[in-house]
Order: sequence, then C-alpha cells, then structure tokens
Amino acid sequence: MQPNPIPALPDLPDAELARRVAAGERDAFTLLMRRYNRSLYRAARSILRDDAEAEDALQDAYLLALAAIGQYRAEAKLGTWLTRIVVNAALAQARRGRRRAAVIQLDGSAEPGEEQDMRNGAHATPEDAALRTQMRQLLEQSIDQLPEAFRTVFMLRAVEEMSGEEVAACLDIPEATVRSRYFRARSLLRAALAQRVDVALEDAFGFDGARCDRIVAGVLARL
Repeated sequence: MQPNPIPALPDLPDAELARRVAAGERDAFTLLMRRYNRSLYRAARSILRDDAEAEDALQDAYLLALAAIGQYRAEAKLGTWLTRIVVNAALAQARRGRRRAAVIQLDGSAEPGEEQDMRNGAHATPEDAALRTQMRQLLEQSIDQLPEAFRTVFMLRAVEEMSGEEVAACLDIPEATVRSRYFRARSLLRAALAQRVDVALEDAFGFDGARCDRIVAGVLARL
C-alpha cells in the first residue's frame, strides 16, 4: 500500500473513503482508522473487558477490513460494516482464551445469578466523590459487570448512539432483541448507579491520543 496524499482528505464521505482504501491509498486507510478508532475500540472492549485485548482485536479487525473492503458496497453505513468485523474479531479472540477473556454468547440469555451479582456489585463511593473522573471510572466498572448478553448491546446503543436497526445489523440479532437487552441493561445500571449514569456516560471508556496513535502505527507496521 503506497502513500498518496489527497487534498482535503479528512472531509471525504465514507463511501469515497472506502473506495480509496480499496484502491490502496495508505493515507485513506490511516484516515479510516482514525475516524473509527474510538467507536470500534469501545465495541471490542465491551466484549473482551481488557484494554490490551481490545487493542489487539481492533488491529486484527482493521487488517481483515482492509482485505475485504473491496466488497463494501455502501448498502450499510461504513461504521456498521466495520463494527461487525470488529465484533467477530473480538469474539474470535475471546474464544482463543487469551488472558482472562471469556466467550460472549451474543444470542444467549444471562447466566443464572448474573443479574443478582450485578445488583449486589455496585461500587460505593464517598459523598465527596462526585468528580467526573471518578464517576466515569465507576460507570466503566459497572458496565463491565453487566451480564454478557447485554453489555455489547448497551455499549453500541447508549455510548455509541447507534440505532436499534444498526446494532441488530452489527450483531446479527433481531431488533426486538436489541431493544429488550438495551432496556434491561439500563435497568441493571440504574440499580447499581442510581441517578449517576447519565453524568459520566459521555466520557465512558475514553480513547486518548496515545492509544489511537498506537493502534494506527501497529496496523501500518503489519502491512
């Protein structure tokens, strides 16, 4: 893949960006990664619950997407198409059993006792711990504790603000299932966090510049 600087590249619409990536333009591929790094990392982490594992899965997914992007026809949003690849890559990594990752049964129900564990697992904070950073950390921990059947749906719907239709397409499950899991996830989080969920939601699973740079560099080094 050869460098090919393009004027006003950051303003390219997704369909044109995908076409240029398929044509082998390295700058376009770099832009694609930077445009979608945050949302795709969140999707991978919602499955693996481990920062390093999520980064590895995301790099693998980008290489898979690069190999297949010539087949992208803009029938779905580029973000939806990429998310499906990332979800599959994360699930494959979970099945390989690296570190502490567990297989996520996206079309299964919660295991017995998981909902009770969630209700009992809320993290108490001191009264003076109303700072945004602490609330964000508390929310991230609580999301990690969601039953596996609900966690990824919640991340895509609430944090990434995908539509129910888009989440259903990403996870290959009925839209009605997306709705029921999303509302159940919110109910569990309310039980754990009371009125604190919305305060920190915007900053949950922050994606800093160093991680973004590391993932882009790691993928480009593997080309």
